[in-house]
This record gives sequence, C-alpha cells and structure tokens, in this order.
Amino acid sequence: MLKSKTRWKIETADEQLAASIASETGLSVLAARLLVQRGFTDPEQVKDFIYMDESILHDPFLFKGMKQGTDRIKHAIAEGERILVFGDYDADGVTSTSVMFQTLQKLGADSGFYVPNRFTEGYGPNEKAFRQAKEEGVSLIVTVDTGISAVHEAEVAKELGIDLVITDHHEPPPEIPDAYAVINHKQVDCPYPFKDLAGVGVAFKTAQALLGRFPEEFLDLFTLGTVADLVPLKEENRYLVQRGLTAIAGTNRPGLRSLMNLSGVDTEEVTEEHVGFALGPRLNAAGRLDSADPAVALLITQDPAEGEEIAQQVDGLNKERQKIVNDMTKEAAAQVERDGADSVIIVGQEGWNAGVIGIVASRLVEKYYRPTIVLSLDSETGLAKGSARSIEGFDMFRNLSKCRQWLPHFGGHPMAAGLTMKIEDIDLLRAKLGQQADEVLTSDQLIPSKKIDLTAAVGEITVEAITDLKRLAPFGVGHPSPKVLIPETGIGQYKKIGSNKDHLKLTFEQDGAKLDGIGFRIGDMYDQLTPLDRVAVIGDVSINEWNGHVKPQLIIDDLKVEDWQLFDYRGKYVKWHSIIEQNEEERLVFVKFRPETETPPALAEAGTEIVEASGEYAGLDGACVILGDVPPSESAISGLFDGSVPSRVYAVFTQKDDTYFQTLPNRDHFKWFYAFLTKRKTFNLEKQAKDLAKYKGWTKDTVDFMSEVFFELDFVTINNGFVTLQDKPSKKALHESALYQNKVKQSELENQLVYSSYRALKQWFTPLFEKAEAKQASAGI
Repeated sequence: MLKSKTRWKIETADEQLAASIASETGLSVLAARLLVQRGFTDPEQVKDFIYMDESILHDPFLFKGMKQGTDRIKHAIAEGERILVFGDYDADGVTSTSVMFQTLQKLGADSGFYVPNRFTEGYGPNEKAFRQAKEEGVSLIVTVDTGISAVHEAEVAKELGIDLVITDHHEPPPEIPDAYAVINHKQVDCPYPFKDLAGVGVAFKTAQALLGRFPEEFLDLFTLGTVADLVPLKEENRYLVQRGLTAIAGTNRPGLRSLMNLSGVDTEEVTEEHVGFALGPRLNAAGRLDSADPAVALLITQDPAEGEEIAQQVDGLNKERQKIVNDMTKEAAAQVERDGADSVIIVGQEGWNAGVIGIVASRLVEKYYRPTIVLSLDSETGLAKGSARSIEGFDMFRNLSKCRQWLPHFGGHPMAAGLTMKIEDIDLLRAKLGQQADEVLTSDQLIPSKKIDLTAAVGEITVEAITDLKRLAPFGVGHPSPKVLIPETGIGQYKKIGSNKDHLKLTFEQDGAKLDGIGFRIGDMYDQLTPLDRVAVIGDVSINEWNGHVKPQLIIDDLKVEDWQLFDYRGKYVKWHSIIEQNEEERLVFVKFRPETETPPALAEAGTEIVEASGEYAGLDGACVILGDVPPSESAISGLFDGSVPSRVYAVFTQKDDTYFQTLPNRDHFKWFYAFLTKRKTFNLEKQAKDLAKYKGWTKDTVDFMSEVFFELDFVTINNGFVTLQDKPSKKALHESALYQNKVKQSELENQLVYSSYRALKQWFTPLFEKAEAKQASAGI
C-alpha cells in the first residue's frame, strides 16, 4: 500500500447530463463533465460560457457614485486642478494606479500618482500624505484599490479642502467614508451586478466612464492586476482576461515587454499561469521590499531604454525577495522543528521583513499544514507585526476575534489575516489559538486536502479532450484548472529521469489505452512502486509536443496504491536504511522463521519490531512485513498471516542451504540405490558416501537422505554409520515416508518462494490475503 500525500476530495458529475451536453455541443465528455460539475446544466449556458462576448459587460454608470465621481474628475481637468491618484503597493494596486494615471494623462489632466510605502506608512490613505498633497496644490484625490476604510482620512481631506473620490473593491466597513464620491460595487446599495472586480477592474470601469469608450489599451493592465489579486475569473473578469492575455502577448509597453523577456514568458501564447507565477510576483516584489514606484514606472513608461532598466530593477528586486523569503522560511522552519509543530504554528524573529511574512506563512502551511502566524518583531517598540494563513476547517478571522484582548489591530478573512500585537502577548495568543484549534480540528483535517474536479479513464485523456478543456480557460479563482483523477490503472514502464534522477516517469495502462505521466521532484516514489501495482493518480492533463509528435500526458500531483504491495529483494543486496526510511511512519516488522537467522543490524538499531514465527501468529494487519528467511512449511507462513492483510510484504527469503539446488532424489534414484545395497548388503556412510555421490553426480547429503528414508521405511538398519539391508524388508511405497514427503514439500515451497518469477510469487500470496480479508469481513472488522 502506498498512501497519498493529501486527502482527496472527489467531485462528481451527472454522467447522463455530461453525455447529453457533449452530444449537443460537440465537446468531449471530459470537458462536458467538468462543466456539469461546475454548475452548467444547459447547452446554451455552455455555449454562452465558451463563446462569451462583449454582451457580458455592464455599463460603468451602474456603479453607485460613478457619475458623481467622474463628473468631479472632468470638472477638475477642465479647470486645470491638480489631481493625485492614490494607489496601493501590490500588483492590483500598481496596475490600478497605472490605469487611472494614464487615463487622466489622455484627458490632459494635471496629475500625479502616489503609492504609500508599506514600511513607513502602512496600508491605505494616511493623513500625512494628504497634508503633503495639499501643500503641493492638490485639490482632488482619486484612490484606486484602496480607501473604503479611510473614514479619518476622508475627514482630513474635507478639513484641507480636498475632494476625495474613492474607487475600491474591498469589503466596505459599517461606516463608509464621507467622500465626494465612493465607487465600490460591494456597497450594499450599489446596483452594479457583478461584484467580483479587482481594484484594477473598478479603475478600468472608471476609465471607461471618463473616456466615454471601451479602454482597449488597458486590457493588459486589467489582466495583470485581476489575475494577481486572485479574484474569481468568471463573467466580466473571465471575458476581459481572455482578451487581456492576448493584449499582454502583443503589448506595446516597453517595460512590460522587457519584464516578460526577463521572466521567460513566451510572448506568442501568454496564459494566466504566466501572469500569476511570473509577472505578478515581480510586480509585487517592489512594494514588498521598498517603494512600489518602480512597478508603476515600469508599466507607464514609453521609453524602451528606461523600460529595460526598470525591468532589470524590478526583476532584481524579485530575486532579492525570493532570497529573503527562502532564508526566512528556513529560519522559521528551524523554529518549528525546534519547538514542534503544534496545532497552530506561531513563529517570529527580530528583523524579519514584514513585506514577505505572508509568503513565509504560506510556505509553512504548505510544509506543515497547520494554521500559521509569522511575526516580525521590533524590540524597540515592543510590537510584532504578523501575517496569518490558515487551513480548511479553521476560520482564522473568527478565531482571532476571540483573542481581541491581545490584538489591538487585526483584520482579514477565514483563510488569511494581518495583525499587530505586543511581543509580550505572543505566548498567550499561541496558547489560546492552540486550544481553539484542538477543539475544532480533527487529525484528518491536519492532512492537506486536494479537490479533484474530474474522474477519467486513461482512454478518455486524449489530445482532443485536452484541447477542449483548454477552451474553458482562463482558469483561476472560482474556476480553477481541473485536477484529474484516474481511479485505478496499471503501470507499464516506470523510471527515474532528470540529471539528479529526482523526477518520475510512468506509463499508465488501462483497457488497452496508454498514457504517459511525469511527476516532478517525486523520483523517490520509484522505490515505493512495484510492477503489478494498480495505482490511483491525480494531476493536470497537458499536451506534450516533442520532435513532431503530439501526445497527451498527465503531470502527476499525487498517487496511491490501495492494495497490498510485494517488494522483491530475493537474491539482491538489501538497502535496509532505505526500507526503514520508506516506512518511518508505518509499523515495520521483521519476521524470521528460524532461530538461527540473524536480524540485520540496521533493523535492530532502528528499533524495528522482530517476530520469531513458530506456528500461528496474528496481528500483522496493515503492517509492513519483511520476510527474512524461508519458512519450514507453507503452514508457517499461512499461520503468520491468519486473519491479517499487511500493507507491504518485503520478500527477502535468505537461507543457508538451498534445498531446491540440492538433488531431490526421484524414484529411479531410490531404485538404483536399493539395488546397490542389495548387492553390497552393507554400506559405510561415513567412508564411502562421498565416493558414491561423486560417482553418481549426487551430493553426499543425497546419499544420506536416501539412507534415512530407507531407514524410516524399515528397509535398512543404520548402526555406527553402517547401512545394512534388512533380510525381509517391509513392503512400503516411497510416498509413505514422512521424511520424503517433507523434503518434497520443502523443495516445492522453496521453488515457489525463492526461485519463482515476481508475478508467480504475488499470485501465490494473493489467495492467502483474500482468505484473510474474508475472515475479517465475517468477523465484521
């Protein structure tokens, strides 16, 4: 048995409905199955989803406050007023800032932009920045991707005589700022029908209202910010990102194009993954380490030389960010290993970069799968700034809310939060959150889960089916790229690949169909698979194009074997430490049938359970069992597993004497030896057996054995090493000798256990375990 690394949460679909939709739309059953599983039950719905057009877009003036806000902006432009775009330092914020600033430029506004520094100013509008703007002659501030909670700052703006137009997408608090206009579709009384726009989406819609046309030139920025901010890719977002990915591929922004080259993004086909994993993190890096201004400058410059220079700067910041994150993650993991991974992990250290603690928290959740808080400590102020990430089943915001006495500032949602607290209260928070986690989290919930969208047979995963699935892109939040499960399939060839042999390549075989699979960085699983395994595997489907050949393949995430496994170490060098490591979380048992068999020192040192099997032995159900030597009889091994089905069997079967390769005398051998004794009457075993064996091509043991059989049958007497034929021997058949029968059975058992093929050995064990399973079933186990 090979356990999966995660808990698999398998979604199902109405197969009859999927077949109907496939028939009516021309899609593969695989694609239709995914659509049904995601709520598409009508062919027209499916067509509207796949062939989405501009009719999905809504009038920007449906936003509450849009007309009032844009009228004020237009008036300011007409009167030559100084306008300041106030943004945020993440990818959504810098793209929002770029959209709004360039829109104002197109309209001839006297404008500038301002992005606060994460470390010196914190998140959102602040009084100091507003007062500075007033000193510089600003009379109108337009926020993007921020401001919905700026109640105090709105009052300051009024005091200063600055009009404030807020454009934002975050959840509104109970009290809305008293601004000139608030444009946020999540306001309770806002009639705008689509509620999942990112900050750049609201800025894009505001730009459309200001320009009086669809702002095609900002589709690339819309897509960068929308994908990076992880908002649901459905309805308007889906349609605009579809177009925006094409816009990014053909962008005329020199800075963005330089950044794409540096990050290895193929400009011929830009996908949402390129945005989410290559471009977005680089745009975020500037604001995480210092000022986000370079990221805005990168997006708005029209100078290729400047664009190249800024792209190099931003890419360098991202590399620095990666190093900081890696170093901090190692330091944080060392704290966890030192103190133990409790139900809730809280780690902190002086000098940790507050801009990346959220990333480090996510890394720790991936590694330990526990709700995690990472804190940057400041001994001078006595405060800790933290970022929290959670797991399914533990609402981080709700549980932090029960600890308000130690959290003067915190906010977030069920899966993530930010907080500030006194260093002296950390242990109190750790104890309280740990207690709360113990009350709600089961042991199963502390194992990572993986949602599986599609179940498919090997034969269903074709190039055509994968092409159909691609038509359902872009994938993202609310519409993730599908994880595919192949529930039970045989494996053909499997091997380690890569320069370090750290990747695994397999061929899955089912009902005559074959599919290649590749598992990156799971090469260690090679030693945990056996040739006849039936595996269940999950992963991502893709098309592999190489050397003119186009084939489907599965990028493996995880796999498991639910049946018992047989590992064949007969006649091989056994790497005991490897077996111990593979089963470090399992019950490992070394079985020896004969007292003289030595226990391997590595197993003894590791504290492996040792069983000396003599007769019946129960209690190996689910264990990983090493069969160290050959049993004296078939009943010895059947008694060992009476009512038990092991998870794994390691067949070693070492032995000092090979019965199978010793001559097992047949009837002709006995007949010749009897005739020999008839002539000689007596025979000296000690002096003459070796010569006789050499003459006949036998072994001395063979001569000794036949003599003992004749003695048992009362054909001869043996006295002081002399074998003498009886005058009137009894009439008995050879098979009446128990000694002979045992020799035959032992030879046959040895042949079966030690010298048979792998397939034959597994077939020999199978009925034994089927009987054990039946016994368990009858006992209600």
